[in-house]
Amino acid sequence: MRKSHPVRRAVLATAATVSGIVLLLSLKPASDPGAAEAAGGAAPPAAAQSPQGGSQPIGDGTVTGDASSTEYGAVQVRLTVSGGKITKAEAVQAPKGGQSDQITSNSVPKLNQAAVAAQGAEIDAVSGATYTSAGYKKSLQSALDKARAAAGPSDSSSGADGGGGEGGEDSGEAQAQTVTGDPAQTQYGPVQVRITVSGGKITKAEAVQAPKGGQSDQVTSSSVPKLNQAAVAASSAEIDAVSGATYTSAGYKQSLQSALDKAGG
Repeated sequence: MRKSHPVRRAVLATAATVSGIVLLLSLKPASDPGAAEAAGGAAPPAAAQSPQGGSQPIGDGTVTGDASSTEYGAVQVRLTVSGGKITKAEAVQAPKGGQSDQITSNSVPKLNQAAVAAQGAEIDAVSGATYTSAGYKKSLQSALDKARAAAGPSDSSSGADGGGGEGGEDSGEAQAQTVTGDPAQTQYGPVQVRITVSGGKITKAEAVQAPKGGQSDQVTSSSVPKLNQAAVAASSAEIDAVSGATYTSAGYKQSLQSALDKAGG
C-alpha cells in the first residue's frame, strides 16, 4: 500500500498541473474582447473627425460655378442653396450638337440629382458621359467654393456688429461677394461676366467668357476692358455699347445684369 501512494500523488499533481494550464489558456481569449473594445474605443475620435470636411457652411442663395471646358463643349453648374443645403442643381451649359444632345439629356439630370443627394462634388460619373461628368464635377466644385466663400464673410460680419462703430464699417467690407452672371449667347459666341460687389458697388468686373477666334479676338481684346471699366464706373448694367462691338456689348450687359440680380441688385 505504501508503494501506491507516490503514484497517486503523481497522478494528482499531474491533474492539478493540467487543470492550471487549462485555466491559464482559458484566460487568454477573455483578454481579446477587451483588446477589441479598446480598438473600438479608439474609433470614435476618427469618426468624429470625418464630418469636419463637410462642416464648412454654404451660403444661401443661387450661385453659378465657373464654366469648365471639355473636349465636347463647356459645362457650367448653378446651385440653389437654402438652409445651408443644396436644394437644386442645374447645368446652365452642357455639350450640345450631334450625339452630344443625347448624352447631355441622359447624363445631366442624373448629375443634378447626384449633386443634391451628395450635398457636394463627390459624385460618380455617369456611364457613357465621362467628359461631361468630369466638367460637371469641376464646375460644381467651383460653385460650392463660391457658396462657402459667400457664407464666410457673413459669419465675420456678425461678429463685427458686436464690436461697435468701427466694427460696423468692417462688416460692410466683409460682405464683399463675387458672383458670376449667366452666359449670354451672341452671334459670335457666349459672353459671361463675373463681378465683385462690396458696399453695394461693383469693385471689379471681368469677362470669364467672350467671343474668340478670327476677328473676334481683336474685337474682344479691344472692347472687354472698356466694358469692365464701364461696369465698375456705373455700378450697374446701364453702360454704353463699345463702338464696333455691338453684339459683344449686348451680351456683356445681359450677363452683367444677371450677375447683379444674383448679387441682390
